Amino acid sequence: MAANGVASIGECMLELSGQAGPNWRLGFAGDTFNTLWALHALSPDRPATYVSAFGDDPFSRDQIGFFAQNGIGIGNSPVIAGARPGLYAITLTGAERAFTYWRSDAAARQLASDPAALAKSLENQALVYFSGITLAILDETARKTLLAAVAKARAAGSLVAFDPNYRPRLWPNRETAQAAILEAVAVADIALPTFPDEQMLFGDETPQATAERLGSLVGEIVVKNGEQPAVLAVSGALQTVAAVHVATPVDTTGAGDSFNGGYLAARLAGHAPAEAVRRAHCVAAAVVQVRGALAPFDVLRTAFEG
Repeated sequence: MAANGVASIGECMLELSGQAGPNWRLGFAGDTFNTLWALHALSPDRPATYVSAFGDDPFSRDQIGFFAQNGIGIGNSPVIAGARPGLYAITLTGAERAFTYWRSDAAARQLASDPAALAKSLENQALVYFSGITLAILDETARKTLLAAVAKARAAGSLVAFDPNYRPRLWPNRETAQAAILEAVAVADIALPTFPDEQMLFGDETPQATAERLGSLVGEIVVKNGEQPAVLAVSGALQTVAAVHVATPVDTTGAGDSFNGGYLAARLAGHAPAEAVRRAHCVAAAVVQVRGALAPFDVLRTAFEG
């Protein structure tokens, strides 16, 4: 079977957003799902799989149903009796967001509990994507299982992309995060770090320093930096690609994740790295002009082609 699908590994949570008085809007989001959402919108002919673990509660069933309604499957992800999804709420100050989480017992923490099922979900994928948050929700044994499965998929021909996406509160300490993230970068073909995260975790002074540090481990790197230019490094050659300025952003939730989806969709479509960064910037700019992490597919497609 030809490798044509795209798979993203991680945790999709219940999202409470759009507070109006005592009322909240319930949705589904999470960093690796947000990326898959954009990637699927921009690569609709490729089967999309969200690889995680799910509960058997009504919210988990609704989540899986939401995926299916939008053309996204769950592969061989386990459904665990008595488990449930994590939850977070978004509060906004202007366009800047803050998050409150309830996720310590989320089903997704068991996504590597069945190594054979995990490996099966990653078979025949053109692209496998995961993040530092995927690593952070797993214990050490589960992280090793995950990285072994990703490495096996890569050896079988899958392109592997990784966003370090460092969130200090998810890690026991900085040193554990550093070691795990560097192990993950070493099994990737494409790294998509965010400069403030890398500065916090590794002490990099500039985005160029981040690209140069990671260049010994991975051949293709895009260092995101908000509205500042992204730094692209391919086989050690660095260049900057300007971002798209948005004068009045509405909600920055999911912008970096959607950038990743745009970049990966462009690369899978055969665009050169610099053109893929340009298109990814356009996608991110569109996402910050809508509320919530998941922009409508038509908004993403229009931005990508613009």
